[in-house]
Parts: sequence; structure tokens; C-alpha cells
Amino acid sequence: MKIQNIILGTTMLLAFTACSTKQSAINQLESFSYELRDHSRDYDTDEWERTGKKFVSIRERIHKHEFDYTASEKAKIGRLEADCVKYMAKGAKDGVFDKLKNIGSEIKGVIQGILDTLDPNTLETEEL
Repeated sequence: MKIQNIILGTTMLLAFTACSTKQSAINQLESFSYELRDHSRDYDTDEWERTGKKFVSIRERIHKHEFDYTASEKAKIGRLEADCVKYMAKGAKDGVFDKLKNIGSEIKGVIQGILDTLDPNTLETEEL
């Protein structure tokens, strides 16, 4: 009986940890989108460099849990990423990305890839 309780407790702890980790990645993306919405128009070159790196980092965290998300969570992630891209594209439109110094090609590639694949007029949620 004691071993069953230990196994049950361990299983519940692992399940809770996994859920909170995948949810924390969504929460971080949501917070980041609000940060961009409220402050990105005032970013300087260094802030845009940090912003690009942070976006890549958040996307990597989300990617680690991509098979654990439900369809509604994936839809929310897509909307939040689209919001982030919208604010970053606005910065690019204003010429900020052209002035960035020493930004890695990975960040430029991620941002360009997202901008190339997302058309804000035809955003659709893909069911997997």
C-alpha cells in the first residue's frame, strides 16, 4: 500500500510539473506579446536585439512541448505569436532591424521566416 501511494504521488507530481512547464511557456509568450504591445514603439537597437533573442528562446521552450498542447492551446499560441510578429514587423517597417548590429543570423532568419509564412489577413489555425 505504501509503495502504491509513493508511485501515485510521484506520478501526480510529474504530471503537474509537465503541465505547469508547458503552461508557463504559453504564459511567457503572452507576457512577451503584452510587453511588445506596450513598449516596442520606444525600443532602441539594443532592446530590439534582446527582443529577438527572447522571442527565439520562448519559441524554443514552446517547441519542446509541441506534442503536449491541445488544439485550443495551439490556437492560442498561434494568435500570440502572430501578435508578437505584428509588433516586430512594425519595428522592421520603421527600419529598426536594418540598424541592428551584431545580431545573429538565426534571429534574422526566424523573424523573416515567420513574416514570410504569416499573412495576417488569412491566419488560420491548422488542426494536427
